[in-house]
Amino acid sequence: MSGQDLGRPDELSEETIVRFRGDRPERGWRGALYKASGGLVNPGLGDAERARRDRLRRIARPLPGTHQIAVSSIKGGVGKTTVSACLGLVLAENRGDRIIALDANPDAGTLADRLTGDTSVTVRHMLENIESAHSLTEVARYTSLAGRLQVLASEQDPAMSEAFNRDEYERVCAVLARFYNIVITDSGTGLVHSAMEGTLALADSLVVVGAPTVDGASRASKTLDWLIAHGYATQVANAVVVLSCDRTSTEVDSGRVREHFEARCRAVVEVPHDPHLATGGFIELHRMRPATVDAFVALAALLADGFGGRPVATPTRQAPHAG
Repeated sequence: MSGQDLGRPDELSEETIVRFRGDRPERGWRGALYKASGGLVNPGLGDAERARRDRLRRIARPLPGTHQIAVSSIKGGVGKTTVSACLGLVLAENRGDRIIALDANPDAGTLADRLTGDTSVTVRHMLENIESAHSLTEVARYTSLAGRLQVLASEQDPAMSEAFNRDEYERVCAVLARFYNIVITDSGTGLVHSAMEGTLALADSLVVVGAPTVDGASRASKTLDWLIAHGYATQVANAVVVLSCDRTSTEVDSGRVREHFEARCRAVVEVPHDPHLATGGFIELHRMRPATVDAFVALAALLADGFGGRPVATPTRQAPHAG
């Protein structure tokens, strides 16, 4: 009998060789009961925890090559840098490969300030020595570290940052793509800026940040309008819109805002108000509320659905619930 007749041996994995142990809840009343009983009483996973574990599995899926994520908005002050930072932290914490967040804001961006506090070395320094960036060790000289996330700061001198154009952005990304699996670009608010052209041209995934307010929602919608008018209709259809709920009002129909973006893009993620993020200071995942972290886990899972090809079909609303 040939090897082909025998068939392929069963794959050895935890799912196939570990005896069933039951799902062990870690959160909510189910987790509390499980711990209090020493594991004797296991009510199983709730819907929210089961959904969260599914998202974590999606985030960890293999990624062939490099995936570039652009985070953008035509309006400042809606949480674009916060979204870039938290997305990077969640991806880095739940994956085993290399992830870098690049601040491409031409106006002295604050991404490195929010993540590492180190802006002594910037993308400008890397550009000045880019011909010698032949190894990960050389590239790491220009980055700082937030947990497992590498951060490349923007130029802090406004006079110098204006010179950061599309050609230079693409040169930087060409180097980063050799050593990092995921590149997250925190873009500036100027969509017509030369570097922004490069960001959109190279992006595999697009995140547009807005807010459930009159100005935040209208500007996010205008961002989509501009992108469609300039040939990025496909990217808009596959984009994920993040609504930062740091500012809310009962006078605004937030459901109507959400439905508007659900009809235009692939998915909508709502990030709840979080006192830690509202300070505008140093960002640490463990200081954020669980619901806030869950929102960024949902965002990361949606983006991971597009790793290695077209995004898979998913529900348009991703608003996690505690449980």
